[in-house]
Amino acid sequence: MQSAAPDVDAYLADVPQERRDILNAIRQLCRDHLPGYQESMQYGMPSYARDGVVEIAFASQKNYISLYGLKPDALEPLRDAFTGAKIGKGCIRYTKPEKVNLAAVASLLQATAASHGRIC
Repeated sequence: MQSAAPDVDAYLADVPQERRDILNAIRQLCRDHLPGYQESMQYGMPSYARDGVVEIAFASQKNYISLYGLKPDALEPLRDAFTGAKIGKGCIRYTKPEKVNLAAVASLLQATAASHGRIC
């Protein structure tokens, strides 16, 4: 479900309370580990772009929290770290906020920042 929020602060104010803390934590990790990236709302979700290209995004969907890691060379080596999540080509889905592994998220963000590979 895409949000019409004008910015990330408004987006986070609109998410269900039981997800707000974990989404704020993911946002802070993005800010900490993605220097030089621009935070904005793209595709109805908080997104982080380098040189105008979105490489990371996250969202509160109806039935899960999603994290989009769009650099396959950053995500593939870390797949096993995302236990308790369903992982697609570039989307990591957690059904419950307490399942989100923030250490794995931080590792993905660091790998993404170091990557100069293509997005999926």
